[in-house]
Amino acid sequence: MTNFSSFKRNDIFKKLTEEPLDVFVIGGGITGSGIALDAVTRGLSTGVIEMQDFAAGTSSRSTKLVHGGLRYLQQFEVKMVAEVGKERAIVYENGPHVTTPEWMMLPFHKGGSFGPFTTNIGLRVYDFLAGVKKGERRKMLSPEEALQKEPLIKKEELKGAGYYVEYKTDDARLTIEVMKKAVQKGAHAVNYAKATDFIYGESGKIVGVVVSDQLTGETYNVYAKKIVNACGPWVDDLREIDGSKQGKSLHLTKGVHLVFPKKRFPLQQAIYFDAPDGRMIFAIPRDNKTYVGTTDTSYEGNIAHPTLTEADRDYLIDAINYMFPSLEMKAEDIESSWAGLRPLIAEDGKNPDEISRKDEIFISDSGLISMAGGKLTGYRKMAEQAVNTVVNQLKDEEGILYSKSETLNLPISGGEVGGSTGYKRFKDRKVKEAVALGMDEETAQMLVKKYGSNIDTIFELYQAKQEEAKKAAIDPIVFAQLIYALEYELTYKPVDFFIRRTGALFFDINWVRTHKDNVIAYMAKALQWSEKQTKTYQNQLDELLHEAVTPVK
Repeated sequence: MTNFSSFKRNDIFKKLTEEPLDVFVIGGGITGSGIALDAVTRGLSTGVIEMQDFAAGTSSRSTKLVHGGLRYLQQFEVKMVAEVGKERAIVYENGPHVTTPEWMMLPFHKGGSFGPFTTNIGLRVYDFLAGVKKGERRKMLSPEEALQKEPLIKKEELKGAGYYVEYKTDDARLTIEVMKKAVQKGAHAVNYAKATDFIYGESGKIVGVVVSDQLTGETYNVYAKKIVNACGPWVDDLREIDGSKQGKSLHLTKGVHLVFPKKRFPLQQAIYFDAPDGRMIFAIPRDNKTYVGTTDTSYEGNIAHPTLTEADRDYLIDAINYMFPSLEMKAEDIESSWAGLRPLIAEDGKNPDEISRKDEIFISDSGLISMAGGKLTGYRKMAEQAVNTVVNQLKDEEGILYSKSETLNLPISGGEVGGSTGYKRFKDRKVKEAVALGMDEETAQMLVKKYGSNIDTIFELYQAKQEEAKKAAIDPIVFAQLIYALEYELTYKPVDFFIRRTGALFFDINWVRTHKDNVIAYMAKALQWSEKQTKTYQNQLDELLHEAVTPVK
């Protein structure tokens, strides 16, 4: 068992409260995970709490692209495109198992918001700003070439297409791998732990946080020199507790994605297209599914639980039928869906889809450091800025010098595979090993992609736990993943496993239906849940299964 095991939660709380930390991060999404990794590798003693599960807020509900923000060029966000575009390659090199380059096609039709000329220039500028490597630079396609790559797109008035590289990712796995690396380096991180209040010293400066364990109801005081608020959509809630919510505030927008079986939506090629109202939409093939998103509407509601509405669903179905008319897609074709929030920094007089994805750091009079805005792709850079703020303050206040950020070439957990070039060889080798163990090739590919260099642990569990799996009536491959999730990835609830650790609720909903009862029964026994807990957690998963296919009015 590791110090990131669900059987060791009490130990983690003990570590957090033993002595004052240098930095305490509130929020376990991609931003908080990145900050924890950056801080701990510079030698700062670091703690992290997350009130739900890691990545449960925004970081498991994105479009699952580490993308360079082509649409921000339209808003002349040149600096942002340059920075974020360069970051894509870094995120890829440090975790090639969870991030993959993917050619994206941008078709243009007569009267659309993109034309051959502007697209060509836009993509050229993009290649230049983002420092795109030679083999991934944009190409321009004729209408015939575009239709050859994707016969489903609308043929009428097609004028051609731009063709460029984006990067696909598994956002929740990316987050958990960053967090695991931080823990491996000495950070103490725990989920289902909520910041309920701040502790102030005599000078009115913030010196600690009151933390409530959401599973046991116990309360802890955690003391730290610096407190960083990386709560995504909840950033303003903490600023309110601190009495410092003034000036800029967050504007939340909701994005929705729909998932279809491949045989109903046989997309061969990722497409980035404009909907009839000019909004940009992605359609992306992934394993044996195709998913489409995103919407962008202002949101006021339960932040922890944004849902798909009929209006969201119909908007995306109409967009699909507009760009892929031969499909005649209907609502009943949807296999699954998800909704997520974007915490944007409000800008007066701007529509949701015009607000920039810039990130900013707010420092309150009490010393609370809040990281607001930003996007998945830029997580490492944002973390570097946040920790720079911390170390500069510590230098001024205590004369302590810390190193510069060390995450540029640091593989995340699972990423120790020799970068993108070594990864292919690594994958081929491990798939052969898996097949020798009796797995089929498709399953082996899926596992190696999911766990990267941690795959050996999965193999060991698979071999060692055959009997136990049989006793629990759980498929041995599922069982190996479950044990790994419990012992190495701080998985506590069924939703953690079925959504964030495996992505199955979105991309393999029938797998969830097949395995959930036996997995829940095993977890209940292993984690010693009460009957009430078991029922609650079961209902929580069932409710999300229902919501994935049933929109609200």
